[in-house]
Amino acid sequence: MDELISSELILPKILILRGKKVILDRDLAGLYVVSTKVLNQAVRRNIRRFPVDFMFRLTKKERLELVTICDRFRTLKHSTSEPFVFTEQGVAMLSSVLNSERAILVNIAIMRAFVQLRRMLLTNADLRRKIEQMERKYDKQFAVVFQAIKQLLEPPQKAGRVITGFKINKKS
Repeated sequence: MDELISSELILPKILILRGKKVILDRDLAGLYVVSTKVLNQAVRRNIRRFPVDFMFRLTKKERLELVTICDRFRTLKHSTSEPFVFTEQGVAMLSSVLNSERAILVNIAIMRAFVQLRRMLLTNADLRRKIEQMERKYDKQFAVVFQAIKQLLEPPQKAGRVITGFKINKKS
């Protein structure tokens, strides 16, 4: 059963919303093999265990933004309620609410995925720091190489809108 719950299955479900790493209720329900309704009912029965830093509800604007950005959320487009999202601590708290063998295994796998994601982010920061140390240590002749490496480490920036087609000049 452990191979059914791999990091490769969980990592794509982790989103960054409001500056926090979160997982949507529907994605968690899929991992736990329960309906989203059942998961949310269990959470509502134990709502005191889920303060706002453990779980929050998306706004309509955030939901529509998710639908626009990612095709896998298109079923949320006409939803009548906004989904819950759970932070790492909220997912850990779910283990006390959902008490099945599957829930235990899924929670362990999700905690490992969050740790793996944190390690990857730290590794990137460590790599950047080491490159900057090397840059100070070596000649200016390698400055171009170091600059290129730094650009590769930066997240891609959104390019400006490019207008295609042709324009007809009307002369009166």
